[in-house]
Amino acid sequence: DHSRVLGSPFSFPLLARYIDRQGKSVKYQDVQDKLLYWYAHTILWGHYSASMETRLRRDLVAIDGNEDILEALIANLYQSRGDLKLYPRNFEGATRGSRFYAMLYMMTRVWHSRDFETGIELKHNLLGGMSQLELHHIFPKARLRECGYHWSEINALANFTFLTKATNLKISAKLPEKYLAACEEKHPGVLASHWIPMDRELWKLENYRDFLAERRKLLAQAANDFLSHLRDGAMPETTAAESVLAREIVSIPGQIASEAEEALLLEAMSWMEQHELPTGEIEFELVEDESGDVLAMLDLAWPDGVQVGRTDPAALLIDEGEETLSIAQRAGYRCFTNLEQLQHYVGKEILDRPA
Repeated sequence: DHSRVLGSPFSFPLLARYIDRQGKSVKYQDVQDKLLYWYAHTILWGHYSASMETRLRRDLVAIDGNEDILEALIANLYQSRGDLKLYPRNFEGATRGSRFYAMLYMMTRVWHSRDFETGIELKHNLLGGMSQLELHHIFPKARLRECGYHWSEINALANFTFLTKATNLKISAKLPEKYLAACEEKHPGVLASHWIPMDRELWKLENYRDFLAERRKLLAQAANDFLSHLRDGAMPETTAAESVLAREIVSIPGQIASEAEEALLLEAMSWMEQHELPTGEIEFELVEDESGDVLAMLDLAWPDGVQVGRTDPAALLIDEGEETLSIAQRAGYRCFTNLEQLQHYVGKEILDRPA
């Protein structure tokens, strides 16, 4: 139910070919689990992001030339990677462009994570159609900025979890040492369901880096357990969810779509930093003033202007559609669709010299 878990579209022809080869739908839980194990790894390691045609051809040969097709496909993954185990360092990404963001979302949906406020499991069929999960920074961005943490640390993947919108709004910018304790007291075990370290010293702002290091260990362990269950066909069977075709589609324009896009945004931030200018807010949520609803996700934004209070709000939007661009412009943003445009603007209008 989220585009982030559709991170390997070139896997779909292989899945279709597998089902066609079987001559029937894939009915058995252990077979479905193993297929999902293979699919999850194609996302995590960008299996088709390099040498795509060669790898597609090799995997098609595996499907057409082996009796145990799934083992052959998995063997090809090992041949490409050497090791499919996940390590804490794999969760060092910053922003939703990270491939491991998809793993965090998947684990939240299937591994019994619970909402901090209600205690209900964060499964779509349990939550209802209008309860799309929202990204939650465990340590609030504003508080971390006040303490001088770098943007890459503030948006660290290990600082992310998912909650319902109502809970996200209620927590707002509260300090984790305050709200985490209250949530755990109200719903014992709820923090462990999000792989949050239980050492309360780690919930303090001054120990933020230690918190990230410890949570990465917990995330890696949980991810390996999840993938091992899929590999062994041991995921517990679940009650059937409603058809995805019956769900109301809730779409927010924008968002970082690839690691290449993320790398370009990080380059833009570094360039701004070199010129002693605000680096901007990556993945900035543009909200409607009255309702508080998110209108669009802006790749990189300066909501108060590159020169705070002296220039118009600005945004760098990479490979975004007309809808995102239009929403940002209506909100008064000066929009740039590539780094060169931004650099030219900054060089001419702010630095008073060519970029």
